[in-house]
Amino acid sequence: MRLFVALELPPAVRAALGEVSTRLRPRSGRGVRWTDPAGIHLTLKFIGEIEAAAAQAVRGALAGIHRENPVAVAFRGLGWFPNARHPRVLWAGVKAESDVAELAAEIERVLEPLRIARETRNFQPHLTLARIKSEEGLDELRREAERLGTPEFGRGTYSDFDLMESRLRPQGAVYARVERFPFAVSVDAARAEGR
Repeated sequence: MRLFVALELPPAVRAALGEVSTRLRPRSGRGVRWTDPAGIHLTLKFIGEIEAAAAQAVRGALAGIHRENPVAVAFRGLGWFPNARHPRVLWAGVKAESDVAELAAEIERVLEPLRIARETRNFQPHLTLARIKSEEGLDELRREAERLGTPEFGRGTYSDFDLMESRLRPQGAVYARVERFPFAVSVDAARAEGR
């Protein structure tokens, strides 16, 4: 199983990402591979290929994560990895308090005893819109992205995260939720309890 941990995007955010991708796609060259908005997630931890028995241990570890408050996230802006001059990825931005990074760090911490290596790079939350294999025709895409400025895609508040499976197919990856893990009392539940 090829697994990762992620936050699912609200439908309105997914629709807004689709609109921007639709606007930018005609401006890109053949070397740009666009991500299907239906498959975009906010990845907190890429686990990789593991056996079914190890996946059960991962599920147990993730079930132990509890935080006092939900995580609030704003999705806005566009950017490039590693940079705009020679990009390999076009991304949509994720703006959040430290809560998202803290949640990702907690996931890293509980998975490390299972011999799942910690990420060596700093956690940079983002949503991958496109992967760039060639810079052919990229100038027009850069100009159109600049014209968009800092688009607002919407917001999300999370009290759970998902363990996802990625199945690689010739036409692209297919994602399926393995299990959803509540980690905080949701805002609605807290209101109902009078908190």
